[in-house]
Amino acid sequence: MQPVNRRGLYLAIFLLGLAWTVYNRPSAGATTTGQIFAPQVSFLAPAFTLTDLHGQTASLSDYQGQVVLLNFWASWCPPCRAEMPAIQQVYENYRNRGLIVLSINASYQDVPAKMKTFLESFTYSFPILLDERGAVNQMYAISSLPTTFFIGRDGKVRDLVIGGPLTIAGLSARIEALLQESP
Repeated sequence: MQPVNRRGLYLAIFLLGLAWTVYNRPSAGATTTGQIFAPQVSFLAPAFTLTDLHGQTASLSDYQGQVVLLNFWASWCPPCRAEMPAIQQVYENYRNRGLIVLSINASYQDVPAKMKTFLESFTYSFPILLDERGAVNQMYAISSLPTTFFIGRDGKVRDLVIGGPLTIAGLSARIEALLQESP
């Protein structure tokens, strides 16, 4: 092959590669552009809004500047049921120092009557939110119940525990550390 033909071949290959790249680029909105699909430690917790047992809406953003214990559970889950009294005790111990507990019931896979019976068996003073469509469970990539996220005052996930039951001592240690951080 002569030198002139080689240059033409290289130019043609380059132009084909460029055309292929332009043709196959992702369309606008097709990339994640910074969205985190599964919350990770040190990243902002995804925002959500759910309805509580009384029909009132609550959003994660309502509690900006507070330490948030975000607990996903269902009434059919024995470890979930076992850790709820510990969560209530920790909430009572730390709520005056800036702790909020948001307890998200996986309502889309729970039986409302059984959930209500379970909640009546003990007095819980923290908000019980209902994820009736499973959107927040999906947003937080919940694959096992219970799952608990510890969110700092800055809105970032600081710790994550999959499974349970959590104990008062284990909860308190994590919460104390978060409460001592400056806002």
